[in-house]
Amino acid sequence: MWTFDNPPLAQLRERYGFTPTQDWLDHVRLASVRFSDGGSGAFVSPNGLVLTNHHVALTQLQKMSTPEKDYVRDGFYARTPREELKCPDLALDVLVQMEDVTARVNAAVRPGMSEREAFEARRAEIARIERESREATGLHSEVVTLYHGAEYWLYRYKRYTDVRLVFAPEQQIAFFGGDPDNFTYPRYCLDFALFRVYENGKPIRSEHYLKWNSRGASEGELVFVSGHPGRTSRWLTVAQLETLRDIVYPRTIKTLQHRLRALRQYAAQGPEPARQAAELIFSLENAVKAYVGEWNGLRDPALMAKKQREEEELRARLASRPEWQAEYGSAWAEIAAAEARYREQAVPLLYRSVRRSFSDLIEHALTLVRYATEVKKPDAERLDGFHDAQLEAVRFRVLSPAPIYPGLEEVLIAASLQESLEELGPNDPFIEAALGGRSPEVVARELVRGTRLADVAVRKALLNGGEEALAASPDPLIQWARRVDPILRQMQRWFEENVASVRQAAGAKIGRARFAVFGKSVYPDATFTLRLAYGTVRGYPMNGTQAPPKTTFYGLFDRAYGFDRKPPYHLPARVWERRHRLDLSTPLNFVSTCDITGGNSGSPVINRQGELVGVIFDGNIESLVGNFVYVEETNRAVAVHSAAILEALRKLYEAAPLADELEGKTSAARGASARGRRAR
Repeated sequence: MWTFDNPPLAQLRERYGFTPTQDWLDHVRLASVRFSDGGSGAFVSPNGLVLTNHHVALTQLQKMSTPEKDYVRDGFYARTPREELKCPDLALDVLVQMEDVTARVNAAVRPGMSEREAFEARRAEIARIERESREATGLHSEVVTLYHGAEYWLYRYKRYTDVRLVFAPEQQIAFFGGDPDNFTYPRYCLDFALFRVYENGKPIRSEHYLKWNSRGASEGELVFVSGHPGRTSRWLTVAQLETLRDIVYPRTIKTLQHRLRALRQYAAQGPEPARQAAELIFSLENAVKAYVGEWNGLRDPALMAKKQREEEELRARLASRPEWQAEYGSAWAEIAAAEARYREQAVPLLYRSVRRSFSDLIEHALTLVRYATEVKKPDAERLDGFHDAQLEAVRFRVLSPAPIYPGLEEVLIAASLQESLEELGPNDPFIEAALGGRSPEVVARELVRGTRLADVAVRKALLNGGEEALAASPDPLIQWARRVDPILRQMQRWFEENVASVRQAAGAKIGRARFAVFGKSVYPDATFTLRLAYGTVRGYPMNGTQAPPKTTFYGLFDRAYGFDRKPPYHLPARVWERRHRLDLSTPLNFVSTCDITGGNSGSPVINRQGELVGVIFDGNIESLVGNFVYVEETNRAVAVHSAAILEALRKLYEAAPLADELEGKTSAARGASARGRRAR
């Protein structure tokens, strides 16, 4: 997962005899996009067309759907530009500039500062850098932490907020096999979707886009993945991994399962509740399976022994040089002490929380309350998320016109408060403030049925009205958020002072220690920033046999027949009725050794020529341990084949103009219409 400022040129040259040029790297970077609600994608035509996964598009599909038009279930195709649907709250980011600001951030820390003071000094300087960059360039600016604080980089993004849905298949073919097949291989999924980016009411002219290679990649071929992996934990200390293993993972999994039970009960009430809850159920099922796989990795004695050996070897290398030992040697003990403090306070830290509810109303209420408080402070003193450079994004989220479903909100809020009550007890300050002696169900009902925050106009008035408007508001949810916010802030301050500041300072020491020993021959942990991974198309040993490098449409129908077409192995009526049109030998999915993780969904798979040959949508079950260690022999990234997308568009969905646009052919009415709109 290499950053674009430090690509793996030596490794590529030595292993594959290929050295990408700077023009190649710049082109791939500028063709890659990041989705604000999670996931990756790429421009695939000069008319602003963006390819990603169906499951990345799922959040927007759900928000645009109604009981009468369910785009998740039925799919969507805009046959003309006029039919393309504007997404309610989706932003796409393109990384246009990178600048190393490590020296400036570290210069903000003066001798004699405590870890907490140093933490705040760095945060204040980061806020200044972001604000200055935003004011100077107009670009969305983020200072990203790499190598756990050994480096800080300023990333400047071109942000697009007018994004429109062009095409999505039915979820049943995009996620064929459902949760049982999730994180497995062989797979048979058409997990793709297409959006178009607009600016000033017109499709943008995307100079950097990936040309389509309809042949795809062959077995053994070198391929690349350019995307935004969310997070990995490969650089963490053994003490931190033990905290994850013993505290964070089991409790997170328990919370997700708790929410899933509540959501399934709600969905069982009828077709409309089921539709409302479908996207969140999908997301949480996916998260549970991923977290369980990662947790199993941490519970593997062999993995932990490997991490212990690596840590001991690095510390021994440092001990061999007195100057290294003096500068870096204390980091592991400092982190171990911070982890011990975290473990003592883990329960209140985890359950004095509102964001674990997954409630849109709770999120809006807390954001409004904090926004009004934070914007009155000097920028450098604000909570993260409310700095000047971030306020536009905050307003964009708060003013989203996406629908909010009161019944679903009640269930989510009640479930979250019930779990907190069980874990914290009735006398906890958070529980007293949140419940006031009443039951979670009663509080959730009163909050949801009494609030007007589902109305965008009400949220806008409160956002613009500031603290006075919030204080005067009779809205029960606003007053509830104002009541619990001081407790949430108190927990956040404790965490920053006792844990986060230590992790940051000591983690940076370990990062610099690795530089001292290994140089920049290593890549940083994933941080939802753009990365380049490489590998080859290759099967792998599995269950005593061999997993093939690719699957075909033959396999899709064979798997459906093998389960008598029963859910989740049934197919949409359109696919079943038109199956005879297909060339069943067309490759459908394929695997490569590229190193990916969550957040890479929707990433383009690219060949040496910079052409698109597929789109990432999953990893195999063996890849879940990749959060902590990458094993090339068995770790596989699963992608939709470029040929399958064209085959489906032309023969299943009668979307030849869209397929023509992907292949760069003329005669597409869509392209001509889009050009006409730009000319006007």
